[in-house]
Amino acid sequence: MLNKNSPLPMYYQIEEDIKRRINTGEFKAGEVIPSERALTDMYDVSRMTVRQAVNNLVQEGILYREKGKGTYVTEEKIEQQLAGLTSFSEEMRKRGLTPATKVVRFEQTNAGTQAAKKLQVNPDTAVFKVSRIRLADELPMAFEQGYFPCELTPGLTESIVQKSLYQYVEKELGNKIVRAEQEIEAVTAEEQTASWLEVEPGSALLRFERVAYLADGRPLEYVHTSYRGDRYRFKTEVFRGN
Repeated sequence: MLNKNSPLPMYYQIEEDIKRRINTGEFKAGEVIPSERALTDMYDVSRMTVRQAVNNLVQEGILYREKGKGTYVTEEKIEQQLAGLTSFSEEMRKRGLTPATKVVRFEQTNAGTQAAKKLQVNPDTAVFKVSRIRLADELPMAFEQGYFPCELTPGLTESIVQKSLYQYVEKELGNKIVRAEQEIEAVTAEEQTASWLEVEPGSALLRFERVAYLADGRPLEYVHTSYRGDRYRFKTEVFRGN
């Protein structure tokens, strides 16, 4: 337990004790830890001290919060290589996870200024606009919003985008997706996105913006995807030039 005569701050001692309990399996990955009130009683300290310790562990990625549910021990993050061009569904299946999609919005509309620029079309070009939550083993991993030219995705339906759009384009339409341009930035979750991803507003997200191209050079999709920072990480290999 805690040593109140130690020069180490109480919140730091609590952090280390929680880490110990995680390492020994007392607090298991994916399971909720005791409430702030319970931890206050357990360590015989103020609630503010407990809150500081828990907040620090959340910032380290050791714990994470789910809105309205509690604070959980972080499970091992899903790691994705940045070198390849794969769909979310393909990545999850490679890791033995079951992918799923919850469609929030599916409609045909005009591309608008921003999407038109990315897709190299006129702003009044017809596109499918799709907003969907991507899940792995029933846990929300990412929120995605994409624009797809109707001309390149004829017959696209809500039931198709609940599965793998890449598979539909390549196997059903016979078009080859060959490359993509991506940008990555760190953002925080706005209230609506936080609700869909079951995190607290302001939680750390990794936002990807992608434009994927067909073999003939035409842009197939403009998509921006926000991944949960506590469940996802990306890996790449770089080489030093001559």
